[in-house]
Amino acid sequence: MEGRMNNPREMGLAPRVDDDHYEEDTIDLLAYWRTIYAHKWGILGLAFVVGLVTALVAFSLEPVYQAKTSLLIEPKAAKFLSIEDLYGPEGVGRAGEYYQTQKEIIQSRTLAEDVVNRLQLWTHPEFDPTREAPSRARLNLKLADWLPWLAKDEEPPTEEAVRKATVDAFMSRLGVEPVRNSQIIDVTFEANDPKLSAEVANTVANAYIEAGLEARLSMVQKATSWLTDRLDGLRTKVEESEKALQAYREQQGLVDMAGDSDLASAQLQSISERLVSARAKVGELESMYAQARNLQSQGATSLSSLQSPLVVQMKTAEAEAERKIAELSQRYGPKHPKMIAAQSDLQAARQKLRGELGNVVAGVNKELAAARATAAQLQREYDQLKGQVQDVNRKGFRLQALEREVAANRQLYDTFLTRFKETNVAGDMDSTNARVVDPAVVPTVPVKPRKALMVSIAIVLALFAGIGLAFLLEHLDNTLKSGEELEDRLGLPMLGSLPLLRLKKGEQLKPERVFADDSKSTFAEAIRTIRTGVVLSGLDNPHKIVVVTSTIPGEGKTTVSMNLALALGQLEKVLLIDADMRRASIAQQLGFAKDTPGLSNLVAGTAKASECIHPVEGTSVHVLPAGIIPPNPLELLSSHRFRELLDKLSEAYDRIVIDTAPTQAVSDALVLSTQASAVVYVVKADSTPYPLAQTGVKRLRHVNAPLVGAVLNQVDIKKAGRYGKYGRYGYDRYYHYDYYGSKA
Repeated sequence: MEGRMNNPREMGLAPRVDDDHYEEDTIDLLAYWRTIYAHKWGILGLAFVVGLVTALVAFSLEPVYQAKTSLLIEPKAAKFLSIEDLYGPEGVGRAGEYYQTQKEIIQSRTLAEDVVNRLQLWTHPEFDPTREAPSRARLNLKLADWLPWLAKDEEPPTEEAVRKATVDAFMSRLGVEPVRNSQIIDVTFEANDPKLSAEVANTVANAYIEAGLEARLSMVQKATSWLTDRLDGLRTKVEESEKALQAYREQQGLVDMAGDSDLASAQLQSISERLVSARAKVGELESMYAQARNLQSQGATSLSSLQSPLVVQMKTAEAEAERKIAELSQRYGPKHPKMIAAQSDLQAARQKLRGELGNVVAGVNKELAAARATAAQLQREYDQLKGQVQDVNRKGFRLQALEREVAANRQLYDTFLTRFKETNVAGDMDSTNARVVDPAVVPTVPVKPRKALMVSIAIVLALFAGIGLAFLLEHLDNTLKSGEELEDRLGLPMLGSLPLLRLKKGEQLKPERVFADDSKSTFAEAIRTIRTGVVLSGLDNPHKIVVVTSTIPGEGKTTVSMNLALALGQLEKVLLIDADMRRASIAQQLGFAKDTPGLSNLVAGTAKASECIHPVEGTSVHVLPAGIIPPNPLELLSSHRFRELLDKLSEAYDRIVIDTAPTQAVSDALVLSTQASAVVYVVKADSTPYPLAQTGVKRLRHVNAPLVGAVLNQVDIKKAGRYGKYGRYGYDRYYHYDYYGSKA
């Protein structure tokens, strides 16, 4: 038995795992492009179909025209109409809210009903809810033909329902939009009839202006009525207050209230001053009287303080008498006649002084009594006049109150009278704060449907959908499509890829003999590549026995086995053994008879080697077909006689190629791999799920099978070119021959 093969990674046949990150990133980006490019016709087809359908739909739609009317809306009307100060909106200074309010008014259902009634839109075919669209009518007719129970006799809608539906349809087509940073509001309306769209837009603007004017006139009328009622009441109050004022004046006898008040005040002031003087005089006399009485009781020694000329004279006489006594006392005794005469003069002087002092006290007392009487009289006059002044003041206060009431009532009456006149002026003027600055004209170009835009958007969306679907299909596809994927998924070196053979009608080329019959084809070049890989993987210890297997039936392993044997046969003596006894096909493909003896006969000893081994016509390769199918092929392949036969055949041939059963079907390949020096694993491109292939490779590795590499079979060259993944393994970039042998 031949030794195990050399490590394929050491021979340079293993997958590359040392690529730098930049190359990996580039490959990832290219992978996206390859996926899109591979599905380009499907993506373009989807975009074409969607675009075509969208175009048909767009061109079948009725055109929609839009007319626009521009309204200039000022926050307030003319200022001289001051009635708005009472009844106008207080928040008009907030322009944003004001224009939003006007927008809502224009879009209101009330205004919509007004316009619908003016134009009687429910009679227009475009708004008549009883008129069914032609396409829908045709559909209902067809359904009624097939489904008679769907043809129901519906009751006609009521007039109210018709108008409501018309208003709803009208409001859905009406557009109102304030122009930014301006006092203009654009009113738009869409309709299939261009004339109708312009007529409706202008009617909406006029209806809004008229509604505002009517609201203003209604406001003026209500204000006039209210002011009239208020004026009547105010006029009555003015008259009543004036009558009350006049009655009070007559009742109190008031003529010149200001003059009377001033005269009384002057008299009161004069009496007040005289009263003060009288009281001062009384006080002075009372002080003098008290002093005189006090001095009278004390003697005449200090009567000089009364400042009476007579008293002073008498006081001087008394002092002279006392001085004389003093002088005489120095010379005479008390009983001297001169002393006695002097004493007598002194007594007489004092007697006169006391008498005069009494007269003075009596005079002061009399004068005091007179002063007191005068002060009392003045006090009585003051009190009387003070009462009169207070009465005048009270009357003045009452009079002023009545006058103020009259003035206030008259001022309020005048104010309301002025507003009443202004309101009448406002009622006589057709003034509004809105006007049309740009009336709608009949549009000539429809705004809907935007056919080019619809088709463009549909195509773009279809392209994105197609690309997404392509990536989804690519993601869901778990088959192997390239050598890189095969190496990454299975961990085996790539020996080569074989193109898919498509035979034209009448073509006699046999797939199992392509290498021999069309040696210049791409397929033949790929077989040579595989042959080179197998040979190079065993330079030090050549692989005598090469087993070819696959995952499941139908992957083309027999074709690979036969063509690989033919390729090796150009260099050495080769024997091809058909060990797939479950589905033996080599004998039939080479044109041998069904009962041709083969491997089973040779192992069982029922036939000789010369009877079982046959040359392939036109080549140096010999073939050992399967022979009679035994009841248990696995037992035959596991027998000692089979191993002895392989040993003998290995001595007779330079290389033996064995075609065996798939790994997922039976265990024949596992048994044969233990007796082989090389195992070639065949995978059908775009067909075999890689999880199954991984399982098959795992089973072979579990028995230490000498796997030298894998072959990607039946590669669609055109499809592979779209993916751009086979230039590394297929030789079509150097020898671009098709499977007929002529240059493509």
